[in-house]
Amino acid sequence: MIFSAYFGLFAAAFGAATLLPLQSEAVLTSLLIIDRHPVWALVTVAGLGNVAGSMVNWLMGRFIERWRHKPWFPVGEDRLTRAQRSYQRFGRWSLLLSWMPVIGDPLTVIAGVMREPLWSFVLIVLVAKTGRYLALAAITLGLLS
Repeated sequence: MIFSAYFGLFAAAFGAATLLPLQSEAVLTSLLIIDRHPVWALVTVAGLGNVAGSMVNWLMGRFIERWRHKPWFPVGEDRLTRAQRSYQRFGRWSLLLSWMPVIGDPLTVIAGVMREPLWSFVLIVLVAKTGRYLALAAITLGLLS
């Protein structure tokens, strides 16, 4: 039973970090409310799952450009160029926004396109995404007390 809670949280966080429309915050909040697992363990599992999902996006970005001129490519040439210019302007520190809805996941794909080194990508995204889960846990636990 304990393993399934952690596995479910990891899977939700992983999927939510990809381009899939999933919500890991609801899973984390539910597990925090149930109060059967240590907070540090839940935040760690959610953070690691979310970073792992972001690494999938980064990998997609590394290889996506070879198909950018194909008619089935999901993003127009102008949108991809605009995203690349924004990333060049703000650099790797824009990954601190990787936790945000709507812009965060595409930002991690663009980081791959822009050849952001994996070590800096993981460190920055880990801080951003785990920080979000820490804030969510603090707010949830504060409301419960």
